[in-house]
Amino acid sequence: MILKAFKYRLYPNDEQKTLLSKHFGCSRFVYNWGLETRIKEYQETQKSLSCIELSARLTKLKQDLEWLGEVNSQALQAALRNLDNAYTRFFREHKGFPNFKNKHGKQSFQCPQKSEIDFENNTISVIKIKNIKAKLHRKFKGEIKTVTISRTTTGKYFASVLVETSDTIKKTKKPKIEKAVGVDLGLKHFITLSTGEKVDNPKHLQQSSNKLVLLSRRVSRKTNKESKRREKAKRKLALLHERVANQRNDFLHKLSTRLVRENQSICLENLNVKGMLKNHCLARSISSASWSKFVEMLKYKAEWYGCNILQIGRFDPSSKMCSCGVINHDLRLKDRSWTCKKCGKLHDRDVLAANNIKKFAFDRQSLIENLGNNRVGRTQINAQGEDKVTALEQWSS
Repeated sequence: MILKAFKYRLYPNDEQKTLLSKHFGCSRFVYNWGLETRIKEYQETQKSLSCIELSARLTKLKQDLEWLGEVNSQALQAALRNLDNAYTRFFREHKGFPNFKNKHGKQSFQCPQKSEIDFENNTISVIKIKNIKAKLHRKFKGEIKTVTISRTTTGKYFASVLVETSDTIKKTKKPKIEKAVGVDLGLKHFITLSTGEKVDNPKHLQQSSNKLVLLSRRVSRKTNKESKRREKAKRKLALLHERVANQRNDFLHKLSTRLVRENQSICLENLNVKGMLKNHCLARSISSASWSKFVEMLKYKAEWYGCNILQIGRFDPSSKMCSCGVINHDLRLKDRSWTCKKCGKLHDRDVLAANNIKKFAFDRQSLIENLGNNRVGRTQINAQGEDKVTALEQWSS
């Protein structure tokens, strides 16, 4: 079984828009109420409320606030579960403390049960909101888990349907170097493959930067925050940002799908993108490239298609090491090609990096396999494997 999400555009009528707005507002109110309650409880008693305790208090709150009964109760419970998940991420993954939601950003609510999709009539129904017209461009077979209905800042409505499909995860085969490809991420060329192919960076944000500056200036000049002209200017700016995001996602999806389908194994470098963003000269270009999102797409699509993802350390000399073993320590970022002093071979920096990434990844893989064949306990094998791989990284650097 595989969980997959299908996103559809919704076209609600005026009555349905009113009901959707009530669900957005009540879900946002309950989320903010739960966050405020947990903060106050911890300040007074030094104890944190659980999701179950908040749900019990929500029942009493609905008796005092009758307008909360006008919406789906499951959406309110889902808001509290989302808050609890945000707290869990904060303590376990250090993702940042939960923030209060406002009505000016993207709005959404979840329906965990009793949602229906009619592909013949192109409608989606949830509790208390029936037969919302939708563009059901993709059909699926499976059990519907949750339906998340959202409204963007541009006023568009979408439904994200999480489905438990009958598809099975394909078993990955043993990586073979002749069926693998090394991928080097960059800015001028978005990726460079070990085969020598280079895919240009489309730079969608840079192409729209002048218009973004113009529209941002128009918004800032409208000082009256309640005027219709300011709302119109903000909508134009949001539409352009949405278009840039859609262009970027379309490019990343098509490229990641092509790589996973065409190769048995993909070798990547584990880049410290967060640290690289501290370079203020390149931060905007790095953010626009969305390397982390691209790698994330490769990973979950590789599970669907049975493709191997092999990663090497970020400190491996991928672009500095010649095929003869010589390392060019004087190589700078502006140098796009260099000549080896020992063998005299001229290297394209990006192509060399892609080939070295592929080589290092399979060297690491062979070390782990050799250690796994030893007659040692599994825990000891893992510990030795990590030590051996670390030693390889130090030797190669």
